[in-house]
Amino acid sequence: MGYILDLRKKVGHDPLLSLGAATLIFNAHHDLLLVHRTDNQLWGLPAGSTELGEDLVSTAKREVLEETGLAVTDLELIDIYSGERGRYVYPNGDVIYSVTALYQTTHFTGQLTAQAGEVDRIKWWPLDQLGASLTPLTQWLLSASQTR
Repeated sequence: MGYILDLRKKVGHDPLLSLGAATLIFNAHHDLLLVHRTDNQLWGLPAGSTELGEDLVSTAKREVLEETGLAVTDLELIDIYSGERGRYVYPNGDVIYSVTALYQTTHFTGQLTAQAGEVDRIKWWPLDQLGASLTPLTQWLLSASQTR
């Protein structure tokens, strides 16, 4: 069980501050890797919450491996994003305010494997074909990182 899920047992759906990491993974064609999430049926970056005692780079690497089956290296920190745009209400009513470290890399190994229960598809997307069916976090991070 993860740290956030353990807290949820105590606070219910009340807002929580959630520290986490997301990763932009680009292939040789500069396509972006996205995962299709089963909880909201939207496409998003590999991302997730930091566990107690875990550093942000380790969070990014763990989440990518768990959600995609890829091991990533040479992560470059793009920026850290927080604030009202980081507010998200999950389909079950849980509310978080996300503080997210955004990384990027082109260095990865492994075979694409969707994480059972959380991710049902993985796809490389050309940047000019990203649709409206992106998670709010992914929309925010992509928009904010392009204006840097």
